Amino acid sequence: MFHGRLFAESDIYRRDQFVSGPGDRPLIVQVPRPGFRFTLTQLHFQFCANDPDTLLRAARFVEDSCDAIDLNLGCPQAIAKRGHYGAFLMDDWDLICDMVSILHKNLKIPVTCKIRVFPDVQKTIAYAKRIQDAGCSLLTVHGRTRDMKGHKTGVADWDQIRRVKEALHIPVFANGNINYFEDIQRCLDFTGCDGVMSAEGNLYNPALFVGEFPPVWRMAEEYLQICTDIPKSANVGMIRAHLFKIFAPCLNDHPDLRTKLADKHSLEDFWEITRDLKGRLLKANGGITEFTPSLEQELDSRGFRVLPNWVCQPHFRPEPLQKTAESAAADALTEDFRLSNSMESKLVEPSVKSAEIVEARLKRKEAKRQAKLGKLEFMSSEVSGEGTDSDRLEQAIVVKKARKATGKNPICAAALCLNFGSAKCASGSCKSCCRKQVSGSIPDCKVNVDMGGKSDGYWCEFHKTGVHS
Repeated sequence: MFHGRLFAESDIYRRDQFVSGPGDRPLIVQVPRPGFRFTLTQLHFQFCANDPDTLLRAARFVEDSCDAIDLNLGCPQAIAKRGHYGAFLMDDWDLICDMVSILHKNLKIPVTCKIRVFPDVQKTIAYAKRIQDAGCSLLTVHGRTRDMKGHKTGVADWDQIRRVKEALHIPVFANGNINYFEDIQRCLDFTGCDGVMSAEGNLYNPALFVGEFPPVWRMAEEYLQICTDIPKSANVGMIRAHLFKIFAPCLNDHPDLRTKLADKHSLEDFWEITRDLKGRLLKANGGITEFTPSLEQELDSRGFRVLPNWVCQPHFRPEPLQKTAESAAADALTEDFRLSNSMESKLVEPSVKSAEIVEARLKRKEAKRQAKLGKLEFMSSEVSGEGTDSDRLEQAIVVKKARKATGKNPICAAALCLNFGSAKCASGSCKSCCRKQVSGSIPDCKVNVDMGGKSDGYWCEFHKTGVHS
């Protein structure tokens, strides 16, 4: 998937992200997510975007190099939320239809889309029909909602996909729950769709669509050979990401190689890691190079196949831990405490507040006090653990001033603050004390006496303008 705006505006982005060749055909270009490729009977290009004109400019760069353009409306990741694209356009149907329509009317090749479903199937059908009427030639339906991701991924709803297929007259592809080769036909039979798409399943096992579980090193060698034969076909980040997924079943048993894979930055390094892992796995499994599944598959507690760790296989996220009664009670107490400090709760008399909330507040204050004392000891071994807290605080101040005089780790100029100060702040204060000086909450501070005249924001221009962030 490619970022539409970057693809339209940056020659460097286009050169680095899109590399193709005769062996890629047929190809569909998908927008966005750099590096993602999806093979149909045509070359297809996928983009993510949120502006019709920008999307059209990006698509025109590749319309002669691929067989279709795909608009990704299904990405649920946080970066898509920040950029306002992918699945976070699901509530802006007019914008989506404008993007599909402008591509349909101005390109020589078809436009396809990928969407996620709404909890309400009728809304999903209405959504799909709007996209179809805007000019979409093929629709891929991922049977999960926008919120179903990470540990909340869950199971895709094939019934929703079936209902969408029945309501449309264009080809529909199903996406979700394609973990094994046998799932392809089951999905087609249940949904009546014209095809299936696999994302994660195909990344963890590139041989998914031929029904094999090849050794992880074989898939890695094949992939690295392609990268070697076609220079610049993938950057280091893409190669590393693919290898992490291919090697996923066995990396937990070889943490040193996992660390090495994360640290290395050249193709030769990746070849070396692959050869090292291959030798270790062959030694561990007795030299077996082929895996043939038995007719009676062993299943784990969740009903998934138990496969040896040296073969490519689907990745299943662990189920979220169930909260105990104690953790649920602790969460409730934390929420009560948060609410007790909101603007509304400030209107409530202290006598009305529950004993639990008061106790939680006291515990939090004590924790902060202990953290401060611990910080004093951490700052210097010269701070003795003997004496009262006040004695220790006085010792810490002396040490702080001494350290500041030697030029090591400048300390905030406020008398009792133990944070590191900013060398660029006019008062030598930390960010917090720079603001407190304005409010007058530390009136005895020498720095505050020197300031004068300010009433809001930060005292110094450095903190005020935010150039420190």
